Amino acid sequence: MSDCPDKSIIVALDFPAAPAALGLLDRLDPDRCRVKIGKELFTRAGPVLVERVVDRGFDVFLDLKYHDIPNTVAAACAAAADLGVWMLNVHASGGTAMMRAARERLATMTAPPLLIAVTVLTSLDAADLAAIGCPGSPAERVLALAALTRAAGLDGIVCSPREAAAVRAALGPEFRLVTPGVRPASAAQGDQKRVLTPSRARAAGADYLVIGRPITAAADPLAALEAIDAELRAAAGPDNEPINDRSNHG
Repeated sequence: MSDCPDKSIIVALDFPAAPAALGLLDRLDPDRCRVKIGKELFTRAGPVLVERVVDRGFDVFLDLKYHDIPNTVAAACAAAADLGVWMLNVHASGGTAMMRAARERLATMTAPPLLIAVTVLTSLDAADLAAIGCPGSPAERVLALAALTRAAGLDGIVCSPREAAAVRAALGPEFRLVTPGVRPASAAQGDQKRVLTPSRARAAGADYLVIGRPITAAADPLAALEAIDAELRAAAGPDNEPINDRSNHG
């Protein structure tokens, strides 16, 4: 079994302001994880914070879920790429033209970030989807949007770990799956409705696991991260090897 971390864990920096986020980074190791910056932190701290995190050596997943007309989304993705992020996302429900416009704009860059699409938020269940005019199960919706995303040429999707196995079976090994809604068995579920433990999410086919409070709220965040990483390696067995990271940013 390899002792080298595969950096499949993305720590969610879900903090209200920069000082708390940077304080956590002081307690983590960029060689052992990646980090996610979402809407609240980005809105308060802005692009300067993203650049500071990148300068510290962390691969940044900029989780802003762009959803607008094609030209606007393409321009926003290019602006995000200029910050040096490792990965960014759009909403698959924005449609094929929007996703293709973003992909084509990023393709003009020397080292473009990964571009993935959000399918169905992990806070939603079938009743929530029905209420917004989307009949059927979350799994059916995820599969349809995943196929649309791949047809548009994107690198992968964000989905619940509960849909990961079906998407992996349908779309193959090269399509990246990023799964929030990952909680160690001892952790509270929070506002997520479709969750799995880290080892079960990886076994289902997830490439990257987005984990927040079980690490960020721990007394020793690095120890919590290392414990989850050890669980993943133990569950994978003696032939486990680190993920083949196909990104342009290591």
